[in-house]
Amino acid sequence: MSLRSSRVRTLADVTDVGLAAELVRSAARVTVLTGAGISTESGIPDFRGPQGLWTKDPAAPAMFTIDNYLADRDVRVRAWRNRRDHPAWTARPNAGHRALVDLERQGRLQAIVTQNIDGLHQAAGSEPELVHEIHGTIWEAVCLTCQRRTPMADVLARVEAGEEDPPCRSCDGIQKSATISFGQALDPAVLEASVHASRDCDVFVAVGTSLQVQPAASLCGVAYDAGASLVVVNAEPTPYDGIAAAVLREPIGRTLPRLVTEPGDA
Repeated sequence: MSLRSSRVRTLADVTDVGLAAELVRSAARVTVLTGAGISTESGIPDFRGPQGLWTKDPAAPAMFTIDNYLADRDVRVRAWRNRRDHPAWTARPNAGHRALVDLERQGRLQAIVTQNIDGLHQAAGSEPELVHEIHGTIWEAVCLTCQRRTPMADVLARVEAGEEDPPCRSCDGIQKSATISFGQALDPAVLEASVHASRDCDVFVAVGTSLQVQPAASLCGVAYDAGASLVVVNAEPTPYDGIAAAVLREPIGRTLPRLVTEPGDA
């Protein structure tokens, strides 16, 4: 049975881990899209889940909107405190991240397109060239005027020293993390690489993402339209479940290793 002919368009029987594992293990080229859900087991909360940042604090999204950030110093001050206290600085990769490293070592990982900014894929051992950080990284700060990039640790040291909204040391411009806020354009090169990896795969696995944020979510459709089978691993329903060959609700740290383990290695 070919991968394309095995695709399922309804939710009648799309919760079979065995089917998902068969698809992934049979694929020569697998592209993975990861969202906040893969990092929750590392202690980094998601945004929209029951314990998500935005669920618990309705005012938090203002920090992630570029117009608010530029216009309101109080928003920037709060954002810098949030960055200083971000769990990414002490988080460690979990079994889900490590499973994708195993898939890479098998020679079948096409790319990881991640919506996450925490750097845990690289910390787990994924080759940086294969990780497309479509929403940027928290590990650097960028000046919104001159585009100078600075290690985030250097800027946070200034916050710790009492600078509530540290300006760029080159041009005195406003700085923020090198992440993509609402209202900012994605990096065209990163987006192009992500679209290419989505078109050129046998199986596309969406992990820990609500698939509500565009254009990242649309990569599922790009892969599907190009003939790939879609596997969704997420605790809550997503808009793309209906075209998925398999939809899995089990914890990611337990599920991903089962999908990538070669027969006989379990």
